[in-house]
Amino acid sequence: MDRTEKSGFGSQLAQRKLLSLTLLLFTLAIGIVIGTLVSRDVSAAREGAPAPDAKPLVIPAAEPLENEFTRIARQARPVVVHIRVEILSEESQSRSPDPRNPFSEEFRRFFGFPGPFGNEGFPRRQRPGEGSGVIVDENGYIITNHHVIENADRIRVRVFDNGADEELHDAKLIGSDPETDLAVIKIDIDKPLSAIPIGNSDAVQVGDWAIAVGSPFGYEETVTVGIISAKAREVDSSQQGQFKRFLQTDAAINPGNSGGPLLNIRGELIGVNTAIVSRSGGSEGLGFAMPSKVVVNVYNQIISHGKMRRGSIGITFSRDQPPALLRSFGADNGGVLVTQVREDGPAEKAGLKVEDVIVEIAGKPIKNGDDLINVVAAQEVGSTTPIVVIRDGKRKTFDVEIADRSVLFAKELGYDLDEQKESAEETEVMFGIEVTSLTRSRREELAFEESDGVLVTSVVPASFADDIGVQANDIIVMINRKPVASIGDVRDIQADLKPGDDVVVKVMRRIPSRNPDQQFAWTALYLAGGLSQDKGRF
Repeated sequence: MDRTEKSGFGSQLAQRKLLSLTLLLFTLAIGIVIGTLVSRDVSAAREGAPAPDAKPLVIPAAEPLENEFTRIARQARPVVVHIRVEILSEESQSRSPDPRNPFSEEFRRFFGFPGPFGNEGFPRRQRPGEGSGVIVDENGYIITNHHVIENADRIRVRVFDNGADEELHDAKLIGSDPETDLAVIKIDIDKPLSAIPIGNSDAVQVGDWAIAVGSPFGYEETVTVGIISAKAREVDSSQQGQFKRFLQTDAAINPGNSGGPLLNIRGELIGVNTAIVSRSGGSEGLGFAMPSKVVVNVYNQIISHGKMRRGSIGITFSRDQPPALLRSFGADNGGVLVTQVREDGPAEKAGLKVEDVIVEIAGKPIKNGDDLINVVAAQEVGSTTPIVVIRDGKRKTFDVEIADRSVLFAKELGYDLDEQKESAEETEVMFGIEVTSLTRSRREELAFEESDGVLVTSVVPASFADDIGVQANDIIVMINRKPVASIGDVRDIQADLKPGDDVVVKVMRRIPSRNPDQQFAWTALYLAGGLSQDKGRF
């Protein structure tokens, strides 16, 4: 091949390479253009309606769907209350005071020095508790559980009524009944209150709707719905539980529901929510409410007497008495075999004996122990009731005077008989405190050896007593240098006072002891101030 041919071949090869490169570049350019157009179309599609055939949703006008449950929940709102309690208890002594800082809280409290907010005697802290309640009287009377307010130094109530503000109101304890776990408290509000309509728990049937209202775990105004699962359910079989026969429900009841109402489909009170059976601590469908028939009886007794008074005849019997046993004593149709007669009790005085079989009381047949308890407990204390027994196969009738069960069996039931005899009834005085008499048992419990004094049970916030530093659990022994031995002394002294007078109160207060062999010691404090007639301070 000559040089000319080689030159032509090279030129053709260069042209082919140039053509291939041109085609490649052209193809890339077309791809870029197409990609740009597609990208623009996609972007345009995103910026526009991605579903052009879909119709926008529209929220309709708010039209509530009325049913029985919404009606009941609305009616229950103003009558169901949230209860908060404050319990003052001694703090742990594990912390030592800081000797380098005499102004530290631990240092002041350990040595009983006054604190920044008054005279603080010994370390105390507030342990809050909470529950529910239901207003049963427009004058502010509320039913709740005894265990909700037990040992409370302060009881506060929140009312969820549209006609009243929702602040916390101080409540006063009217009385309680541990045997049914019921209590009555009262609030004073200068606005009208509503009351729950009362239903008859005897009309309740298994399968009926049941609505529970309360503040479980602090979640106020909670409404749960279920049915009545059982009636007359016994949870506590001890002597303390013999008056506890509950309505069982699967409406969710949790801690905080205690004291709240259980309602029927008409919104009537048929029970007070009291207990649950749970392995987890929360609702497992086993909730228990004290029937309204029991609640009303206890309430009426408390507002009349300040406590629940139950009749007793002073006998003991076995809860398990098989029919064969009763037949062997001549009682073919049931009864109660007396196994013990209390010495000097009503039954013994009337002539009843061990192995008598009680078959009738006050004209009502007695088939078992529950019948006897219910009939006797309902009798008026001090009244005389005919009791029919079978003795040696013959019927005999005895007239028995009904005694107060809490007095007759005070030791067995854990009641302080001294308190009942010495009238430890609390009373509010104008200084803004509530005081109670010091019984022998209470002196022993407090290790207070002096004979005079009254115990302060609560102090009204912003009152005269609160201002000068009086605290719950203080013992007032002197006012204006006059000795105080009883509640009457406090009343007599304050009757001579008028606004503007100076008042000096000597109290004994328990503080941590400096003696290593003694945990606490009583010390005297003199608290003084001038009486004022301002609101809440007289």
